[in-house]
Amino acid sequence: MSKYLIAILTLSVSLFGVPSLAEEDTPNVLFIMIDDLRPELGAYGKKIIKSPNIDRFADQGVVFTNAYVNVPICGASRASMMTGIRPTESLFLKYYSRIDEEAKDAETLFGYLKSRGYFTQSMGKIMHFSADSASDWSVKPWSAPNKHGTGFQNYLLRENIDMQKRLGWGPPFEAADVKDNDYIDGMVADNAVKAIKEARDRKQPFFMAVGFVKPHLPFNAPKKYWDMYQSSEVHLADNPFQPTKAPKKATHHWGELRKYAGIPKKPLPVPDAMAKKLVHGYYASVSYIDSQVGKVLQQLERSGLSDNTIVFLLGDHGWSLGEHGLWAKHSPFDHATRTPLIVRVPSSHSNATVKGIAHGLVEFVDIFPTILELTGQPSIDQLQGESFVAQLKDPKAPGKVAVFPRYELAEVIKTKNFALTEWYSKKGKMLGRMLYDHRVDPEETYNVAEEPEYRSVVEDLHNQLSTMMRSR
Repeated sequence: MSKYLIAILTLSVSLFGVPSLAEEDTPNVLFIMIDDLRPELGAYGKKIIKSPNIDRFADQGVVFTNAYVNVPICGASRASMMTGIRPTESLFLKYYSRIDEEAKDAETLFGYLKSRGYFTQSMGKIMHFSADSASDWSVKPWSAPNKHGTGFQNYLLRENIDMQKRLGWGPPFEAADVKDNDYIDGMVADNAVKAIKEARDRKQPFFMAVGFVKPHLPFNAPKKYWDMYQSSEVHLADNPFQPTKAPKKATHHWGELRKYAGIPKKPLPVPDAMAKKLVHGYYASVSYIDSQVGKVLQQLERSGLSDNTIVFLLGDHGWSLGEHGLWAKHSPFDHATRTPLIVRVPSSHSNATVKGIAHGLVEFVDIFPTILELTGQPSIDQLQGESFVAQLKDPKAPGKVAVFPRYELAEVIKTKNFALTEWYSKKGKMLGRMLYDHRVDPEETYNVAEEPEYRSVVEDLHNQLSTMMRSR
């Protein structure tokens, strides 16, 4: 359904005297997105990172342990998610992907809800560029001020500010002894608290999207969050090497990190001391964001809006912390494509969440149709995902048979037990393949694609993958 048809339908509804706004009990949606977030939280059975607020929220909803993005890179992931359209070899490829340039006729989730009577509001990092499809929001997207002119790098220490301005890039981490809202994400949390207070007095259902930048590089967080971890608690990846028999295309030189001061510019490993500091910084950044999430959720509760607000909390993709020798997303490996997804639906809602753990597969093109079903809105033809409301009602319900991430020339099919990646040239010629048996090798250390006992598995997954690719 096009944006123009939706606008006509909305106008027609108003002209005939039927309210286009939803009933008073129509649920609100609070959509919290966290950049580069790994499922390394207490809610996911991991005990190192301290994330009490997210864990408390997870205890009230459904935790999806097998949630996969459709492309492990920022702008493309968000564009695909917010349109419900799968990325392809020519659509939603790069970190700078924009809906309003690559899929101009596509309806956005927030634009569609706006046309259905919702007040839609964005703050922080939701789309990679805040101007992307900006007219689909009810108010101009809010971004934190560019402190000290260092942009998303957001340094606060003078020596780092000077280095960034002189060289373009500062160090890959910072631990300034400052208040939470001296950094960008603390400002985002403060703005979200203010927006929730305003929403309480607005007689209109809302879709409020709150986007946090950390734990994106550089790992800058107030010193108190760094102090939450001792050096002895920081461990390096157990598999800092490429998988056995993996094709060369499985590796890259993670340019995202190499730009920062102190990181080897050539394709060399990160020294262990630096690697530990990076991991420490990642932990601190996640704990910092956990605190900001807590402030937002606490205000939702204080405002009396929790009982009628559906809350989504998710990453935009995962991140590698030295696994396979990688320090970034930008790969078809599980650490890049799997991310947290936690959903809480109020007990008063007809699709109320049954608290629990959902192990069934879901992918992020499923988020748009799921929110439409939860909010009682009709679906639209462009959506290529499927609602996972059944898993919210019963976390033991089966998920998808397969999900399909992709990255540049790599196409992936992930099932309950296996992950197959195939690389194709622009002319459709297969360039390489890898298969991991997650039953015995969840860390993806040995490529079994050419092992005779897996021949039938490869053939079956290849056929499923090919069918999906033809359908896009």
